[in-house]
Amino acid sequence: MSLAGEVCLITGAFGFLGQRIIKLLLQEDELAEIRLLDRHVRLDILESLEEFRGQTKLTVFEGDIRNAELLKKACRHVSLVIHTASLIDVIGAIDERELKEVNVKGTQFLLEACIQENVKSFIYTSSIEVAGPNTRGDPVINGNEDTVYSCSLKFPYSKTKFQAEQLVLQVNGEVLRSQDKMVTCALRPMYIYGEGSKFLLGHMDNGIRNGGILLRRSKKESVVNPVYVGNVAWAHILAAKAMRDPKKAALIGGRFYFISDDTPHVSYSDFNHVVLKPLGFGIQERLALPLPLLLFLTLLLEMVQVFLKPFVKYTPRMNRQLLILLNTPFSFTYEKAQRDFGYTPKYSWEDARTITTSWLESVLPQHRALLKTH
Repeated sequence: MSLAGEVCLITGAFGFLGQRIIKLLLQEDELAEIRLLDRHVRLDILESLEEFRGQTKLTVFEGDIRNAELLKKACRHVSLVIHTASLIDVIGAIDERELKEVNVKGTQFLLEACIQENVKSFIYTSSIEVAGPNTRGDPVINGNEDTVYSCSLKFPYSKTKFQAEQLVLQVNGEVLRSQDKMVTCALRPMYIYGEGSKFLLGHMDNGIRNGGILLRRSKKESVVNPVYVGNVAWAHILAAKAMRDPKKAALIGGRFYFISDDTPHVSYSDFNHVVLKPLGFGIQERLALPLPLLLFLTLLLEMVQVFLKPFVKYTPRMNRQLLILLNTPFSFTYEKAQRDFGYTPKYSWEDARTITTSWLESVLPQHRALLKTH
């Protein structure tokens, strides 16, 4: 099915994932209009989209996802919403109330606007972290959507993403004023990498500070399956097209899907090394301390954080949940997405690695110079 002639709203449009979804939309189909909603407009990205735009109208909405009036205006006459906007926080630096305001209430406001404005299709960008790992670090190897896994989410980011995902899936089948039924689904990407990744830049910077040696924060055997940002964007496009087909819409509506690709299964730390090794980076052979001791030390840091909270904001760079996440084998296949809406990776592992390493190479001199001055 084609998206030609549709009016589509992308939230988080200027973000790491959002901008790539827009580029693929512009390359794939002649949409009538793409609306770009974000807190901050990036003119450089907007200008870069011009070469792909063709006859598609691009309309920018600058503002907060919690602004109900803005959302209602942005959703008017829209047929498809792809909701990528959220606050991402893996170290607990953002207040839990703010995470809930943006990730949960913002999603609720957006869904309400969609229902008021008769938006038929809604795709939510969820996260692998809504699935786990749990606090015991129980592994999952090549799991799927039917894998039974006991997980009580403790980390605020994971909780708010899961709550938002549930809101989205629960409104599937909602009868709109137009008498159409709303179709919703959620995509759960693995750890997303690629050009523009702030996480990769952070690891590279730490490696520069450490004399060209990347810090090891995950054991070699703690394998996961990262996914290239271009393939995550492509999965959103294919899901959106499937929603135009009544039979496929009935199949995928109200469901979540894991999104991965053919990136090799390695630990988080070893993946960083794979894309940075061609630039001369090495990596620590093992964790700085045994994992049980690291878990004990992060517990102490969390206790210090609680103690200091009335007086000063202190956020440890590592916590138990993040340490468990980094050291738990946790991988999922994309077979269900392939069966239900035809997802297969658009970019091969070789292409994704080359693009990512080339981008890191292009920014490396600037980062070295910047860190040298500090």
